[in-house]
Amino acid sequence: MTACRCLLPPLALLCAALLACQNLATAEEGASEPRIDYARDQAQLDFRLGKTLVTTYHVGEDLAKPYFWPVYAPCGKPLTRDWPMKKATGEKEDHKHQKSAWFCHGDVIPEGVELKTKNKSAVGADFWSEEAGHARIICIKVEEPRQDKEHAWVVTHNEWRTADGVKILDEKRTVALYERGEARLLVVDSDLLASVCPITFGDTKEGSFGVRVRDSMTEKFGKGHLTNADGKVGMGDAKTNNADKKGCWGVKSAWCDYSGPVDDVTVGITIFPHTDNPATCWHSRDYGLMAANPFGRDKSGFPDMKGETELLKLGKGERLKLRYGMLLHDGDVKTGKVAEHYAAFLKL
Repeated sequence: MTACRCLLPPLALLCAALLACQNLATAEEGASEPRIDYARDQAQLDFRLGKTLVTTYHVGEDLAKPYFWPVYAPCGKPLTRDWPMKKATGEKEDHKHQKSAWFCHGDVIPEGVELKTKNKSAVGADFWSEEAGHARIICIKVEEPRQDKEHAWVVTHNEWRTADGVKILDEKRTVALYERGEARLLVVDSDLLASVCPITFGDTKEGSFGVRVRDSMTEKFGKGHLTNADGKVGMGDAKTNNADKKGCWGVKSAWCDYSGPVDDVTVGITIFPHTDNPATCWHSRDYGLMAANPFGRDKSGFPDMKGETELLKLGKGERLKLRYGMLLHDGDVKTGKVAEHYAAFLKL
């Protein structure tokens, strides 16, 4: 019997080759598309570019507040510390409430609501610390994650509760991941509703959108640097609360960046408060904390708020909308093109 061979004509061969190339390009494109995987049984959301993990957002009801951990630079190096989620050799075990990356505030005053249990660090409810009497932000609902070619996002619903378990605020929080070529951008939109009573955001330095970087990236324990949008470098003099305003702590600035080495590779993380937010001062420390605080006034000690006493208030039924970007980049503040990414963030 003679074997039968089926030969494709030249045009068919060309079409087949083009289709294969198209499928390969689509696969490569999909390999970097943002997506979110929701593990309900573990109460966590994995933000990925293709198969690569960018960060995990933890939303368990047993937590003091939702947080991001781990958080990776594009090169794969971890940007934030592991403790207290995981013990790491040689890592400082202080400020147990500074869990990698988070959003909250250290003094939220619910007008007309009795606080039977509270700690001494706040006039109202303290969502910042995790000492006895602290308040909690509880995620009560996670909507189905969504995605397109540009970004992936998820809407979550939180209740801000006093230490007694009484709700004083409702929050709709949307978290989105954008692929930015040589960087990754997480955008957090917080829609706070004073659904129960009037709310006053107290005057404290302990707030609000914060990160705690790895020890090797810090100024105090490593070889890193704080840099703000105005070119100021370093925390400043802690003994004088940066009174000469030569450093980053307590001064207003459009953004602040913490960059430094992880395993001899320079990486960085930047916080972008949106221009629609209230004016932001920076609770940024040499030991690794960097936090954007729109609520601190004169009592916070921030030099740029000296003499300011008017607190941010919400009447019952009023809302406060805040937007933050968290840029994860390779290189330092210059090679990571932080200023260019900030301009792009404002255009989203």
